[in-house]
Amino acid sequence: MRGPAFHVRRRKEYRMQQMIEFLSALSGIPSPSGMTGEAVAWLERKAAAAGIPTTLTNKGGLLAGEIDSPDLVVAAHVDTLGAMVSGSNPDGTLSFSKIGGLILPSFEAEYVTVFGCDGRRWRGTLLLNNPAAHVNREAGSTERKQENMHIRLDAEVSKREDVESLGIRTGDFICFDPRFERTATGFLKSRFLDDKAGCAAILDALLRLGAGGAREHRACFFFTNFEEVGHGASAGIPRSCTRMLVTDMGVVGEKASGIETAVSICVKDSNGPYDLGMRSRLAALAAERGIPHRLDVFPFYGSDAQTALAAGHDIRVALIGPGVSASHGMERTHEKGLAATRDLILAYVRE
Repeated sequence: MRGPAFHVRRRKEYRMQQMIEFLSALSGIPSPSGMTGEAVAWLERKAAAAGIPTTLTNKGGLLAGEIDSPDLVVAAHVDTLGAMVSGSNPDGTLSFSKIGGLILPSFEAEYVTVFGCDGRRWRGTLLLNNPAAHVNREAGSTERKQENMHIRLDAEVSKREDVESLGIRTGDFICFDPRFERTATGFLKSRFLDDKAGCAAILDALLRLGAGGAREHRACFFFTNFEEVGHGASAGIPRSCTRMLVTDMGVVGEKASGIETAVSICVKDSNGPYDLGMRSRLAALAAERGIPHRLDVFPFYGSDAQTALAAGHDIRVALIGPGVSASHGMERTHEKGLAATRDLILAYVRE
């Protein structure tokens, strides 16, 4: 006969699998800043299926949980990096403009989908101009920047007029393939874990709380949709809120303390320190409950929390998130870091 420990372990495995399924599904929905409607609608359906109240902000972000008079807002951003067509070139390739801080050498040779305003889609690849090593001796050493790169369309086009005849226009969104993968060792690899991982963590926390738990603890969950371009949480926060817990990626890299198997608690980023009382309580809760965590300073980083403060919201803010390697490139975290983030959110909300 199987004992209580077996059933506890099975419940944990199920919850972990559910959260990873959320992350996988969200990763597969293109959502660069400015084109987040489908991802927000997916989140809205998940909440509605659990009987959790939702509402949309004027900018298209999603509020869920206690939306009438919350005290705490738990936020993550569903928008990602991407690009937009800025014109067509004489040879039938596309020029582009970055959305957010793409590291172009990391995104070079990635497959893309161009989304037309009329619903049509075209596949392509991001490449260096004159990329063939057999005709360009400088292909390996050339600096990668918007001005010398292009989108090669998978269509029979050789001049600007061919592109125009397809219906591709300036302003069409360019979305990069995420390539989500879960390894047998528990690593989660994908583009845009910043901040699809945060969204998966707060969604799982919200569903575990349910409508009753969110209402009891006066917690509202905010999926913002313009963080990567700097104004995600500048508006939409309910006026009754006094605290904001942002869930974004934790930095992993040289001179940073974060690791992929833990939740990072940010004490300061490039905009300044986070609320001392909130981050101290988060650290205490993590220590009390055995949640793997790191306190860290993020030197080149901004978040929805600082955006909210800059917009004039009179709230206290804190920032946590799973450690993410290779941010704004081919990112990676671990299911342990994702679980630690979700567990710390629940611990903070429930107290």
